[in-house]
Parts: sequence; C-alpha cells; structure tokens
Amino acid sequence: MAPAILLQENQALKERVSALEAELRIWRQKVDALLKRIYGTSTEKISEQQLQLLMAGLNLPALPGPLPAGLLNKFAAEKPAKTQPVRQGLPKHLETQEIVLEPEEVKAAPQQWKKIGQEVTEELDYTPARFIRRLIIRPKYVALPRPSAAASQPSDMVLEAWAELEQKPVVIASLPPRLVDKGYPGAGLIAHIAISKYEDHLPLFRLEKIFRERHGVQVSRQSMGEWMAQAGFWLKPIYEAIKKGLQGRGYLQADETPIRYLDPDRPGKAQMGFLWAFSAPGSDVLFDWQTSRGHEVPAEMLKNFKGYLQSDAYGAYITLARERKGEIKLVGCFAHARRKFMEALQEDRRVAWFIRQIAHLYGVEKKLRETRAAPRLREARRSAEATPILKRLHKAMERIASRVLPRSGFGEALAYALNHWETLSRYVEDGRLEIDNNLIENAIRPTALGKKNFLFIGHPDAGWYSAVIYSILGSCRRHGINPHEYLTDILSRLPSATNQQIEDFTPSAWAKAKKAQAPRETSTPAK
Repeated sequence: MAPAILLQENQALKERVSALEAELRIWRQKVDALLKRIYGTSTEKISEQQLQLLMAGLNLPALPGPLPAGLLNKFAAEKPAKTQPVRQGLPKHLETQEIVLEPEEVKAAPQQWKKIGQEVTEELDYTPARFIRRLIIRPKYVALPRPSAAASQPSDMVLEAWAELEQKPVVIASLPPRLVDKGYPGAGLIAHIAISKYEDHLPLFRLEKIFRERHGVQVSRQSMGEWMAQAGFWLKPIYEAIKKGLQGRGYLQADETPIRYLDPDRPGKAQMGFLWAFSAPGSDVLFDWQTSRGHEVPAEMLKNFKGYLQSDAYGAYITLARERKGEIKLVGCFAHARRKFMEALQEDRRVAWFIRQIAHLYGVEKKLRETRAAPRLREARRSAEATPILKRLHKAMERIASRVLPRSGFGEALAYALNHWETLSRYVEDGRLEIDNNLIENAIRPTALGKKNFLFIGHPDAGWYSAVIYSILGSCRRHGINPHEYLTDILSRLPSATNQQIEDFTPSAWAKAKKAQAPRETSTPAK
C-alpha cells in the first residue's frame, strides 16, 4: 500500500479518535452534572477553589490560555465576613412567668435587708400543644304553669304569651353551624392537622401516632383525611376568590410540579398527577390539581387572563401564548438560563464570562430590591443599566455559538438562551416584571418536601382539596401571617358566613384587616 494512502488513513483515524474523545468528554460531563443534580447539593455559587478544581486536568487545547488574573476573584462568590453573633432579646409578646429567688439570708431575717436592685436572667421554654375538651352546654327550659285564677287577673297579652309557651313545652338554644356535621373536631384542631400535613409535611399516620402516644387521644388517620376534605369544602369559596383575583391581574408567574396519586381504576402502579401553581409577586398563591400536564390546563385556568405570563420554557405555555397572541406575552426565566451555563462551567472556561454578565444583570436587580424601587423607577434603571448588558451578552452569544459543539453543555446553554432570548429579555419592558421565576418556584418548594414524606395522593378525587389547602397556606406564607391563627379564625366563621363576606376572608384581605386593627406605635418625643 502506498505511503500516501497510509498517511491519509492515519490522519482520518486520528480525526475520528479526536472526535470520539470530544464526544466522550461531553457525555462524561453530562453524567457528572446529572449525578451532581440528583445526589449533590445544588447551588449556583462557586468559590475560587471549586472553580480551579473543576478546570484542573481538562484537556482543552482549542481554548485560550489561562484566565486573566483577578477574573476568578471577581467571579467567585463573596464570602460573608465572620461576625460575632449578637444575642437577641426574647419577644415581648410571649406569655411571661416570673420566678423570684430570694437569698436564704433574706428569708431568715427580711427586716434586716433593703432591696437595691435585681438581676434578671431570661429563659425560653416550651409547653407542648395540648388538646381541649370543649363542652357546648345548652340548657333546656320548660314553661312555668299558667297563673291560677286566685292570682291577680292576667292581661290578654300575658294570656297569649302563656298560650304560646304551652305549645313549646321545652326550649333550647340552637347549635351554631359546625364544620363537620355530627362530628367533634373544632376549628383549631382542623387547622392544626392541615398545617401539620401541608406545611410541616407530616403524614397522617405519623400525626395519628403523635396524638395517641403523646396526648392520649385516639384519632384515626381515616377521620383526619375526611376532615381535610371538609376543610377543603369550606375553604373552596376563598380559593375561588383568590383565583378570580389573580385572573384579573396583568402579570402572573406559573410553574408546575409532579406528584403521584393512586387510581383505583388502574391498580398496581401509582399514576403521575401535577400541581400547577400561579401567582403574582406580592399576591396570593393558587395551586390547581390536574392529572394532565397538557396545555389545556393553563388554557382553562387563564381563560380570563390577559397580560404577561412568566414561566420556564415548557411547551404548554408557549402553545398557549401562540394561540392567544396579543392577549398573553411570555416572559422567560433567567435563572433557568443561568443554571445551564453553571452546569457547563466545568467543560469550557469561556462560560465564566457569560456567567459574569448574567451576574451583572442580577446585580442591577439587587440594587433595585435594596432601594425598594417602584415599577417606574425599576423600568428606568433597567433601561439604563440592564439593557446594555443584555445587548452585549446577546451579541457575544451569537458570535461564539458557531464555534461550540452543539451537543456540549456550553452549546446547549447557548442554544437555550438564543432560542428564548425574546422572552428572557422582556422583563425590562415593564417595571412590574421579575428577572426570573424564583418566587413561584419558592412557593412550590414546600409541596416537594411534602410529597417526599407522604409519597402520593391517595385518590385522584383527593387532589382538589390538597390544592385548596396548599393555596391557602402558600398565600399565608406570602403575606407573612400565622397560618394557625388565620385558619382557626376563618374556619370558625365560615359555617355562618355569607357569600358577600368571602372576599374579606382571603389571606390578603385578612392580613390587611389585621394590620389595620393592630395598635399603632407612638413614638415618644425627645426631651
């Protein structure tokens, strides 16, 4: 065989080996990123040492030389300075018990001593929650006998009154409306069970054990499950009021999370359902339970909504915006785009520059939050500071995209950002919009913790009241109100409430009313 042919085949084999090595390196990096996401602690901050470790040993001859001096320090997350912890005083609203310890010498002869001061040591203690056996006593009464003829002659009105009483031999006060007809749970108990399961993520079988072993009270998990359905029934009008209020807004964030359920018609395997979450920053949170992840779910939920809809790049929202063009504008999530660049950081040092530019965008948002800027000011500051960064970032992405392997992590990060650039950069149009979807993801996070403990919803028909309770508790969390105080108050009032009062029962309205009722602190003028 001619030497030229051998050289040509040798060169072809070398190129093939190089291509295979590059592809193998990409797949190894993807597997590492996947394992880190599944088993490792997820974070989007990285220190200088971690960055050097990730880049160490990578065979990247096509990449430029070492990173410029100081770039790692600029990119690395700033470590907070260690400060000496300062002990905070205990809250003044707590129930206070005073224990006075007198010296033995003073006890023996108190008349010989004069008090000149005292030392006070604070101690924080806890008394476990306790059950209350409430007796609703309704006395029964019977009418007294009709006055005898020997008594003073009664008037006609008195005789008519006695005649009416004789028709009702026994009178008793009517029982007020109750949450569970012919049941014994009070509003506080139902509130505690709902919070324990949907906020503290305790399965009902564990709660049953706690009640039995720590309080000596036997309450079956089946009864508690029925009570949660009753709670969902009573809270459903508030849920619908929240839904109506959100649909009337011009800006919503949306996301969804899977949760398994058991279907008796399909035994042998748990099915996959979904909790769809909708909210506006600073407003209530709404969860919608569905067994489907199709675009018909947000289409039904948002049929009366017009405005900006912020979400990840899931196709259901893209289809909805396409069908209702002109009514719904999609807003992207920069946190998703940044996450993809972070995952590609270990394979290509050029990624660090793009992450740094995204960090500049978040720096603008941080300053706006710190100054509590109003929407108009946010819009103006973004136009002056964020828009030039976005233009620079987009131009660099377009230039480098053709020089990056499409199937690499860097290539996929670039493709995601470029394909969704219009929605990613849309947040600068309106000062109400956020740079990412983190607020709604934070609202969903408690549901993820809960499903790890109770694993699945017991029946597809049970998903709706779980969504109702999740919505109420998520809204309480959003408005910073005590969920037990809210639920106890609302559940005790709902059985006798009218439809006109429901608007005042939403967590946002309840929080405003409570704030208005709170006594205002008056400052003492300086002397």
